[in-house]
Amino acid sequence: MDPHPIGAARSPASRRPMPARRLAGVLDPVIPRVGAWLRQRPGALSLAQGMVNWGPPAAVAEAVRAALADGNGSASLHTYGPMQGDGELLEAVRRELQGHQGLDLDGTALLVTAGSNMAFNAIAQVILDPGDEVILPVPWYFNHVMAIQLAAGVPVGVPAGLVPDPERLAAAITPRTRAIVTVSPANPSGVVIPGDVLAAINRLCAERGLFHISDEAYAAFVHGSVPHQPPGQIRGSGGHTITLHSLSKAYGMAGWRLGFAAVPRQLLAGLAQVQDTVMICPPRLTQRAALAALAAGSDWIAPRVASLEERRRLVLEAVAAARSRGLPITLPIVPDGAFYALLSCATPHAGEALVERLVLDHGVAALPGEAFGVGGGEGRSMLRLSYGMLEPPVLREALDRLILGLQELLGSPAG
Repeated sequence: MDPHPIGAARSPASRRPMPARRLAGVLDPVIPRVGAWLRQRPGALSLAQGMVNWGPPAAVAEAVRAALADGNGSASLHTYGPMQGDGELLEAVRRELQGHQGLDLDGTALLVTAGSNMAFNAIAQVILDPGDEVILPVPWYFNHVMAIQLAAGVPVGVPAGLVPDPERLAAAITPRTRAIVTVSPANPSGVVIPGDVLAAINRLCAERGLFHISDEAYAAFVHGSVPHQPPGQIRGSGGHTITLHSLSKAYGMAGWRLGFAAVPRQLLAGLAQVQDTVMICPPRLTQRAALAALAAGSDWIAPRVASLEERRRLVLEAVAAARSRGLPITLPIVPDGAFYALLSCATPHAGEALVERLVLDHGVAALPGEAFGVGGGEGRSMLRLSYGMLEPPVLREALDRLILGLQELLGSPAG
């Protein structure tokens, strides 16, 4: 029986409007939870959030100051601009994608967005009807899952291997599948997916009438011998390949919220609906900043990415030394890209419980593998380590805390 029949008086609390019930089915963001634990432990060191420790090129601040000081030119900053982005920036993006990265942009449109996360969210809104599926090789990137769910789609995690096996992805395709997502260099594993594997996935998408969403936020971060080879380089791929880029990582502009996408032209009208609804146009002042960043280019980025090699080595050495002393941890694959390492731990603890104890008891944070769709079974948990934010001396301290914490939490003898 309805405890509140029509016409019956209700308490103020019972009439309080609430969020939509469908949000209960959306993955909760993990970063705020870990951030709350960090605030409870002053002095804790973070191997959690994926950022670098450098800021943008000096030319970015100079471009912003010049734009604001220009009495005539600054007037355009205060008016709405084109939905796709200002023409000068779109041309710079075209030079970057076509000239420097060799993408085939035939049949493609360009779009400036508030970071690549916003681009992925907009694309999910445009390509998915309720119940449509998107294939995500596991481990996945959690914000991709959330965007698909918010668009009433179904994320289909496929354990296809850290270098995803195209045949396993093909076996997961159903009549409701709309896209396959790849992230290379990968978050959370640091894997650089070989070009022939990405090409095979791209062919699979073309043959089956699917979109290939290629998230390339870490394209500049390659440390090993396997190069980054975008699937968008494949001739004729523009009609089904979506390439996402961000200025957050390589240019140290996470807080500026700038990114861009190359999308099949048939999606542009739908993306215009989403973009016009969400922000009308990309912020015009930050577009000036993006122009200055792109002009700095790879010559500016390369030495900064190279500086991460020492930090990557420290992570590999710390894990190897702990294993030699009997700590039951391992790297499922050696990370050759981005600034992440995926750490497997033999433990009955769930990854999130493990992270909470590491933060509160040992003063070091990581992210739990469950946020990426891995770990939490067969007596093993996964942790994602991010080493981009910490200079080597601080990183050494963070790794010492991590290893000592794991020695205690995993019940292994101290080294």
